[in-house]
Amino acid sequence: MDFEVQHEEGNKYYAVIDGSEAAVGYFKLDDETLDFQHTYVPEKLRGQGVAEKLVRHALDDARRRRLRVLPSCPYVKRFVERHPEYQQGLARA
Repeated sequence: MDFEVQHEEGNKYYAVIDGSEAAVGYFKLDDETLDFQHTYVPEKLRGQGVAEKLVRHALDDARRRRLRVLPSCPYVKRFVERHPEYQQGLARA
């Protein structure tokens, strides 16, 4: 599935697909750390790789901006565990 990920600074990475919003919400802990708190994909879009693409984009953007990430969201935590290339730059709780 092809879609464009948008960023609402200080709040979320998201995409509107077929009129529905999927998002990775975060909270800025400090100037260097983002706490990725939840991932949401509408039921009709699940199982199509939407969450993976959103999380990958969000992690890549944080890395590009030299920010650390605290993966509070269970989905983000599992994603990082399965993709060791994203483990560098994680913040400690």
